[in-house]
Amino acid sequence: MGSREVTDWQGKRVTVAGLGVSGVPAAKVLHGLGAIVTVVNDGDDERARAQAAELEALGVTVRLGDGATLPEGTELIVTAPGWKPDKPLFTAAREAGVPIWGDVELAWRLRGPDAAPWLCVTGTNGKTTTVQMLASILKAAGLRTAAVGNIGVSLLDAVLGDEQYDVLAVELSSYQLHWAPSLRAHSAAVLNLAPDHLDWHGSMEAYAKDKGRIYEGNQVACVYNVADKATEDLVREADVEEGCRAIGFTLGTPAPSQLGVVEGILVDRAFVENRQKNAQELAEVADIDPPAPHNIANALAAAALARAFGVPPQAVRDGLRAFRPDAHRIAHVADVDGVAYVDDSKATNTHAAQASLAAYESIVWIAGGLAKGATFDELVASAAKRLRGVVLIGADRALIREALARHAPEVPVVDLDRTDTGAMLAAVQEARRLAEPGDTVLLAPACASMDMFVNYNQRGDAFAAAVRELGAGA
Repeated sequence: MGSREVTDWQGKRVTVAGLGVSGVPAAKVLHGLGAIVTVVNDGDDERARAQAAELEALGVTVRLGDGATLPEGTELIVTAPGWKPDKPLFTAAREAGVPIWGDVELAWRLRGPDAAPWLCVTGTNGKTTTVQMLASILKAAGLRTAAVGNIGVSLLDAVLGDEQYDVLAVELSSYQLHWAPSLRAHSAAVLNLAPDHLDWHGSMEAYAKDKGRIYEGNQVACVYNVADKATEDLVREADVEEGCRAIGFTLGTPAPSQLGVVEGILVDRAFVENRQKNAQELAEVADIDPPAPHNIANALAAAALARAFGVPPQAVRDGLRAFRPDAHRIAHVADVDGVAYVDDSKATNTHAAQASLAAYESIVWIAGGLAKGATFDELVASAAKRLRGVVLIGADRALIREALARHAPEVPVVDLDRTDTGAMLAAVQEARRLAEPGDTVLLAPACASMDMFVNYNQRGDAFAAAVRELGAGA
């Protein structure tokens, strides 16, 4: 892995902001490097106290219930990605001239001189699927790799662990990118841009700017979505290494320097000899599971990054064939009385729900939850002609109901005013009543889940359980 300057950290006073999945590993790593670490955390619940006890046993100072005050003598803050930039702690740090890094920045800075290059992916939707497809393709090419970052495997663990990698497939959120100023990828992709997390970033412009950081200093390829001009604009604005190319992906016929689809075949006109005239077949649409339009786009983005790294065409096909999507991503649960029931609980914003709704012809839509500042007019207008009926659940369902009244007034709507554990079963029963043979009952909430459920996984599990109950009584 090569040597690194451990002496830099000896005695350095570092404040880690936030416990949790990134804070605890960061505190342990920094303590191990000889830094004097203080962890500050807003919450003071049972889980936080357990994590604090674990760190204090190592000799790390933990301050629970006060994440606002800058500890005396702090020379660097390493923050959990979810902490908002306007928090008082960061205001104090900026006034004191103290740098603020995220866990991704820390991992980037701690890489050894022979570290594996990073292929990075961001976007409002599709990040996890694309990174998993990319890792599957890289593995099919015989490369040692892992899907890391915002996906569950800590980048710090990947960078500092004993495992040797040839290349890393890295998922990055807008939060993580905000706090990672010196990250420089081999190649990177922005899959799409739609309003999301605006309560965190403050504006669409700030959100887009943070996403665009992924292209800064790219060496080989900046991959963008031809159908989403905002992603191409970010490439134009990026300061990249000389020779780095802009590579588009499209569901249509690709132009030179693009990947696209021709008669059911994924083709590459970017990483081929004489791209004005030649195209390289990579895989068939039938190799992608599921072959919904937005998932084909994910596959093209993954293929573009893999090809930028020099992966042969056959590995793209083999990797896509071997890939299986995570649960709660357009997952077919069952058919009951000729109606398909599909769980896309992961569609936690309007952009994801729009992609999901576009995959089916006649839909009874189960939607609602926490809107996170979103509006629903565009989503409802685009899906109106596909809707057989709608069942609304969750705290912000009125926002969707009002958009339906404006753009799909003839579509029957059931408004479920309940948040108890039986609410999802009631929603599925109402959807069954509205559906006709050949329809799809689609859980694509367009909202976050935390008003009624722990997370989108639990929401999807509740939907699947309700469908199985229907089937048992069918």
